[in-house]
Amino acid sequence: MKPDILRKLEENFSGRIKELRVHSEKRLYLSVGKEDLLPVAEFIFNSLNARFVTASAVDNLENMEIVYHFSLDKEDVMISLRVVLPRDNPVCPTLSGVVKAAAWIEREMHELFGIQFLQHPGLKHLLLPEDWPAGVYPLRKESPSCPEKGKK
Repeated sequence: MKPDILRKLEENFSGRIKELRVHSEKRLYLSVGKEDLLPVAEFIFNSLNARFVTASAVDNLENMEIVYHFSLDKEDVMISLRVVLPRDNPVCPTLSGVVKAAAWIEREMHELFGIQFLQHPGLKHLLLPEDWPAGVYPLRKESPSCPEKGKK
């Protein structure tokens, strides 16, 4: 891992990063609270000149997890920024104000996992039909359509 990337993150977010794990020379995992998601993501995207790749959501049964993936192409490093949300109230600020492309994947996570993104410009249906039942999220583990249903 490039030491200057770690140094910049630690200098700017000392005490706000819950976990920083160097997985390999090319992969860094950061965990932050939802209150720190926007400033850290903005720093990675704008100050480190990262490219937003995608985001993923996971239903861990105990909580919901979102991981935003950024690539620092010149340094050949991938940064994965993780936030954990309470399962009974998965609310998170949207990254769409920082990274416009995040709006699409956040719509997908909202629709399939029930994650609410504050200040999102349009959490309307993206994949499911308009008449899909409200409150039914097909990728949540309790959903009848989820292949992981009942597994712990």
